[in-house]
Amino acid sequence: MLRRALRRRKSALAGAVILAVIALAALFAPALVPYDPIKIGPADALSPPSLTHPFGTDQYGRDILSRAMTGARLSLLTGLGAVVVALTAGVVVGLACGVIGGWTDLLVMRVVDIMMAFPGILMALVVVAVLGQGTLNVMLAVGVSLIPTFVRLVRGDVLSVRENVYVEAARALGCWPTRVALRHVLPNIVAPIIVISTVAIAWSIILGASLSFLGLGPRPPIPEWGIDLSGGRNYLLRAWWISSVPGFCIMLTVVAVNLIGDALRDELDPRLRSLANL
Repeated sequence: MLRRALRRRKSALAGAVILAVIALAALFAPALVPYDPIKIGPADALSPPSLTHPFGTDQYGRDILSRAMTGARLSLLTGLGAVVVALTAGVVVGLACGVIGGWTDLLVMRVVDIMMAFPGILMALVVVAVLGQGTLNVMLAVGVSLIPTFVRLVRGDVLSVRENVYVEAARALGCWPTRVALRHVLPNIVAPIIVISTVAIAWSIILGASLSFLGLGPRPPIPEWGIDLSGGRNYLLRAWWISSVPGFCIMLTVVAVNLIGDALRDELDPRLRSLANL
């Protein structure tokens, strides 16, 4: 599926290449970085981009390139971890509501409606305020803010699929609701879940960086895109590269993920695929 989408759309292939480069740079950052991303060098503070420091240095003399490569690890981990949290909770709750129905569905969906009434960033701020500062807490906060979206998507698809004949046949044969949900309903709603997960990864990276920008993520001097973006905001006129580099990394990653998500959406939606073939 992904291979077919990449073969048909060059934009998706470009996004996959960009994302792969970023992921590999993050994975092998300890062996690739030219300098220690935490070591302070006052003599090199606010140095512009040069051959010695391709992306310049920050106000403490730390190499921006080294920090950007190392910081990608936490930023990508936050995005993926948050989506795993939201996906797990959203699929379980959405399946239960769609299959069981009744008062369970009514009560849970009213709670979900209340959660969706709050902006995602506000809900994440509340969760971080309760749990405290840290990478894991930011991951959980972002994941919690995304749960309502997954729940509503999964429940809506379940309500559509459960009306099919094969689901009615499974119920008539006496299958337990759990077996109906896992064997007959869930496999038929995987496609939209995959698409929304790719979009959610991009949103999670942005939201996680936003919380770090506000000082609620990892504690400095840990390299992280949101932290470095915040650290250079007071030096935009003197040293624009401090904030520009992590900001560009966030933008590039989000664009790459969205390109892949768009290709998957077009590939998994029969109507869009038929229009593309006209």
